[in-house]
Amino acid sequence: MLIHIVGGGPRHLLPDLRSYDGSDVQWVGVDRGTKALLDFGLRPVRAFGDFDSLPAEEVKRLREMLPELDIWPAEKDKTDMEIALDWAVRQTDGAIRLFGATGGRLDHLFGNVELLLKYAGRPIELIDRQNVLTVHLPGVHTVARDDRYRYVSYIPISETVAELTLIGFKYPLTNCHISRGSTLCISNELIQSSGTFSFSEGILMMIRSSDFAGCP
Repeated sequence: MLIHIVGGGPRHLLPDLRSYDGSDVQWVGVDRGTKALLDFGLRPVRAFGDFDSLPAEEVKRLREMLPELDIWPAEKDKTDMEIALDWAVRQTDGAIRLFGATGGRLDHLFGNVELLLKYAGRPIELIDRQNVLTVHLPGVHTVARDDRYRYVSYIPISETVAELTLIGFKYPLTNCHISRGSTLCISNELIQSSGTFSFSEGILMMIRSSDFAGCP
């Protein structure tokens, strides 16, 4: 089972969510991302949030349409996205994708990246029209070439990432130590159908990007 969570980020940054639908996918709405899901013709199995970003009449309509609406108070110790993600990781060991989690308010963006760090090692992706962001723990990881996202960047999240090795890339590395704040591994590219990245210590963020906001 795959769980796809849609937050309330700017609508123009959302890909066509229908292209990510499937019989094995469960959709979850977060705050006004719930309305975005319905606009795409997708029905969430659950929806979380305080819904303070929607007019009262819209919230009433959602209550009538979605008995699975889980309304939280505005004053709480977690963001709506964290509540939804906490629920999702209890439901599946499979992939979880976050949409509507970038753009707009920077505090929400950084908060959502922190959620990936909270669950580092789980197969969770943060996706918008130009980017796919994942967080990785030490080991050997395979990445397939995808021409929709030409650029592949690696950013150290921990103080140091040890023995980073990139194989199959335009700019390979062998057992390189990189420290937080380094831009050494920005804008690399795969030159084979797939490549690998590996490291022995630390936490590493991978961002796959396009220059254009036309990615599905």
